[in-house]
Amino acid sequence: MKLSCLLEEMEYECVQGTLDREITTLVYDSRKVEKDSAFVCISGAVCDGHDFAQEVAEKGAAVLFVEKDVEVPEEVTVIRVQNTRLALAQTSAAYFKHPAKELITIGITGTKGKTTATYMVRSILEASGFKTGLIGTIETIIGEEKIPSANTTPESYVVQESFRKMADAGCKCVVMEVSSQGLMLHRVGGFIFDYGIFTNLEPDHIGPNEHKDLQDYIHCKSLLFRQCKQGIFNADDSHLEEILKGHTCEVETYGFSANADMCASDVHLFDKGGSLGVAYHMSGLLDMDVEIDIPGKFSVYNSMTAIAICRHFGVSKETILESLKSIRVKGRVEIVPVSSKFTLMIDYAHNAMSLNSLLTTLKEYDPKRLVCLFGCGGNRSRDRRFEMGEVSSRLADLTIVTSDNPRNEEPEAIIEDIITGVKKADGEYIAITDRHEAIRYAIENAKEGDVIVLAGKGHEDYQEIKGKKYHMDERELIADVVADGNFIS
Repeated sequence: MKLSCLLEEMEYECVQGTLDREITTLVYDSRKVEKDSAFVCISGAVCDGHDFAQEVAEKGAAVLFVEKDVEVPEEVTVIRVQNTRLALAQTSAAYFKHPAKELITIGITGTKGKTTATYMVRSILEASGFKTGLIGTIETIIGEEKIPSANTTPESYVVQESFRKMADAGCKCVVMEVSSQGLMLHRVGGFIFDYGIFTNLEPDHIGPNEHKDLQDYIHCKSLLFRQCKQGIFNADDSHLEEILKGHTCEVETYGFSANADMCASDVHLFDKGGSLGVAYHMSGLLDMDVEIDIPGKFSVYNSMTAIAICRHFGVSKETILESLKSIRVKGRVEIVPVSSKFTLMIDYAHNAMSLNSLLTTLKEYDPKRLVCLFGCGGNRSRDRRFEMGEVSSRLADLTIVTSDNPRNEEPEAIIEDIITGVKKADGEYIAITDRHEAIRYAIENAKEGDVIVLAGKGHEDYQEIKGKKYHMDERELIADVVADGNFIS
């Protein structure tokens, strides 16, 4: 590819060398540089790509994209830009021949609900004949291929590479989770979304190497709506006005507010014996009764997000309802059928905010007992342990404290911190370090009418101990316990 093709939609200054060059590969990892590569020097939190300028030149890099001064041989072309992360996004889009122009792109941002909403959208669109790719926290889906994710929103090069694979595989649409970090770091730069969606916002991801404060977090979320054609927003969120600042898109809303373009009402919860769900009526741009076999008010919001998007594709009401009734998202209030006498579920809630939301929702179903099993990750803030312990003890009838990803800490030390928090409220608790045995205890001691939630691991299928990841899938642990048959069925 000619260098000039990479530069077509960019602002830049050629500070050294010629633009008349052929490029073999576009890379941002110095280890992958080969002869005639174009290397983008990314200033990262851990290391700075500019420090490798001389090394990649010696390896044969023909072009360097920089935002700082570098010293390299005069035969190397040096392109200076204001932001190399944005440059990586723009050059990646060009390198893969602008695949977003061949797809209908849907980006969903918000503190909660992104993962579930993306799967709901994909399910509905696929059922309607729109082959749809997905990029998110759990995985990237391209046709039949599923690739486990390392980040909610991958690096821009990976996003564009995935888009190209999707377009080549015959996908018509792509739905993706767009994190605040992804927006801040220009991972979704280089193209315009057809649809941008805002689910909700609560304080999160604030701290070192994340967002400096709440206003920065809000600002980064709002950037999506300066980069999409049609915006769809949760009308009930208290931060909506701030999210809309500077928007350049068309605006459409959903929620419980009577002023929303699509309004939910007449919400009622149901328990089918081992399975919890919610039903409601939608009015406004669409008029329909909706039922979902996923519990809680947040499921109303998630489904309305999906419906609001899919309405623009002319999807039939019947297809929407059928798809929503069958949707299951791994590790997101994922009900595991074990017994008609009690409900067992797996959820990714791994901080106090998400655990509080989950347990508050489940209490609305008036279970005989609410049982919460969880642990906390090692080498992370101890405050999270105290906070989660207190939340569980306050809301659950029984807390089973166990191990999560202890990493380089001793599991028992983490458990002691959690128990310190548990003792701040009045719920009963038991500590069982081995997660397999903790799950066995929860199932074998279940009572009729119980709701049991295994929190924290969600879609993860491993346990990280002393620098190694060991396979551990809670679904398999449950199946092992169920095989013994020592529980009420």
